[in-house]
Amino acid sequence: MFGLEGYGPLLLQGARLTVYVGVCSMAIAIVLGLIGMLCKISASPVVRVLADLYTTVIRGIPELVLILLVYYGAPTLIQDISAMFGHPVYISLDPFISGVLTIGFIYGAFSTEVFRGAYLAVPRGQVEAARACGMSSALAFRRILLPQMMRFAIPGLGNVWMVLIKATALISVIQLPELMRSADIASRNTKKPFTFFLAASFIYLCITIISNLIQQWAEKRAERGIRRA
Repeated sequence: MFGLEGYGPLLLQGARLTVYVGVCSMAIAIVLGLIGMLCKISASPVVRVLADLYTTVIRGIPELVLILLVYYGAPTLIQDISAMFGHPVYISLDPFISGVLTIGFIYGAFSTEVFRGAYLAVPRGQVEAARACGMSSALAFRRILLPQMMRFAIPGLGNVWMVLIKATALISVIQLPELMRSADIASRNTKKPFTFFLAASFIYLCITIISNLIQQWAEKRAERGIRRA
């Protein structure tokens, strides 16, 4: 398709895997973000402290360090502990699962803050009116609060996605054949790093442009029926 001395299909396969990793990681990040947001607004101070600890620690450690820590560090630690107790084991993690879970866990911290900001942007009178109508807290959250939160959260989640999809390139260090890893293999075999890394950069740019168009469509759809003062 692209030519590129026969490595075009390899880059396309890597691009598909990159998008797949990104979508799976984003789904995890959204779920963790909602849970983290609920913990941050919890009445329990212990739960709020744990949520603050999660977002502070995860956002303060580089993504590459966490990926290496999960993929290489965690199995080694478990193996060393098992050997100490006389039960040696060998653990080998799947790079796809490790990468998706780590990226999702990292950007779940960023999504938590996005959802928290969206929650604060919803007028409190909306929830009070729902409770006055006899809705339970769970029902008011699902029918009243969550739909309006998503409208405010779309721009922030779009930014999280843009950063997340580029962060998937870091998974190449654990040998997952996504776009960056495929470009690296092609560049090493052909001795043309500029050509293939430039091609990879254009593919990332295309993914970003398409994502931006989808985000704009989602924002417009979410704004339907909203009266501007």
